[in-house]
Amino acid sequence: MPDGGASAMPSLARKGRGAVTNPGVRYESTRTEAWDDGWGTLAAEFAEMPPLPTTLTRDHAKSALSWNDSPDIGFDRSLNPYRGCEHGCVYCYARPAHAYVGMSPGLDFETRLMFKPNLPELLEKELSKPGYEPKPVALGANTDPYQPVERTLGITRRTLEVLEKFGHPVTIVTKGAGVVRDIDILQRLAARNLVHVCLSVTTLDMKLARVMEPRAASPLKRLGAITELAKAGIPVGVLAAPMIPGLNDAEMERILEASARAGATRAGYVLLRLPLEIKAMFEAWLAEHHPERAARVLALVRETRGGQLYDSRFGARQTGTGPYAELLSQRFKLALRRFGLDGRGYTGRGVQNSFSASLDCTQFKVPGAMAARQLELL
Repeated sequence: MPDGGASAMPSLARKGRGAVTNPGVRYESTRTEAWDDGWGTLAAEFAEMPPLPTTLTRDHAKSALSWNDSPDIGFDRSLNPYRGCEHGCVYCYARPAHAYVGMSPGLDFETRLMFKPNLPELLEKELSKPGYEPKPVALGANTDPYQPVERTLGITRRTLEVLEKFGHPVTIVTKGAGVVRDIDILQRLAARNLVHVCLSVTTLDMKLARVMEPRAASPLKRLGAITELAKAGIPVGVLAAPMIPGLNDAEMERILEASARAGATRAGYVLLRLPLEIKAMFEAWLAEHHPERAARVLALVRETRGGQLYDSRFGARQTGTGPYAELLSQRFKLALRRFGLDGRGYTGRGVQNSFSASLDCTQFKVPGAMAARQLELL
């Protein structure tokens, strides 16, 4: 099937989970596939499967900061307290990364999580190294730093405490309303122009949100988080992402308007991205939840990706190409002006670019470094 189409195997859809498949690990030389003997027993077995629990495994990381040199991303370093994400967003571009640790980008990604308990300590050591040059760091660039497990593990909060101690600027993108738990730290960082928070709002349709991003905070909760952050004086924006042609893209203006009313002052958007295994996973999800519009959605996606389901070229992967993608871009720019979301120097491409550019990098200081240097003179 073109573009690595969806498998004909019975659906693995589980209550409270986003993916309906669990594809094999692309680095493995062998893989298993379900096979029906013709008696319908396979479908019956899948239908009777219980809900999948979430499991946690310690990830003993050797470094805290992840680096990138991608020309269309507005940051060169990031921090990720978790591998995998319980939110279960079916479209998540981070899913293929789970294959690096021998797990599936499908249901494994949202049920078999890894956490980095030593991340704050590693970060402190790396920031203390001679010659470190501070630039805004993106917290949770790969998976959400405020997913459900953060409520009990608190790794994101401890990481913010380290950044505050060093006076290091940080940007945060999240679907988790749990970000308001850390308003005390964020408010202090904001007073020093060291933080910008962005809430990702994909849809205002509760029914669509429930099947597309089942364990993320509801859209209303996310708008409520924007309001709380704004009232606390914390710079906050909205990321309308991903925009999925024929599924949620008609909501773009409503999302931006609601976010502006809630207190957002900046906005960004990203067109649906379907790298690697996500192509077939998204097709299977559409067939499961939106069979009546699946062909139309996929046709529109191909229209924005040069006839394929994904175009990985820098500069095109975030916004797509062609008339449909250009129309989406124009609609976004008009909505920015209409709802007062055009912020300082915002270009409409890559939400992190303008958010991080305005943060202050001059306050960075290694705690105790001056005292240590004075002692060396004695």
